[in-house]
Amino acid sequence: MHDIRARRVTPHVPQNTSGRRSTIDGRTTRHPGYAISQRLRKRVEEIFGWMKTVGGFERTRYCGLELTQLAASWVATAYNLLRVARLDTRKATV
Repeated sequence: MHDIRARRVTPHVPQNTSGRRSTIDGRTTRHPGYAISQRLRKRVEEIFGWMKTVGGFERTRYCGLELTQLAASWVATAYNLLRVARLDTRKATV
């Protein structure tokens, strides 16, 4: 963490609030950008959670980087198609 701060980069990792010591202190969490970053991070984590549970991407089925990336893009495409379908039905019922 000290290396990151020496490079003048603000870390946007979650703060440990469970009673243990956290490496993220008030210098980082006091800024409004940190709260925004954490909300957006939750959205991204939900997508990866969907890809692992519903999309079947918990473990890769393929050997090699190219096939694994192709499979990941297929699962991400399926997620985006579902999102578009949900958006379309909400507009139609309004």
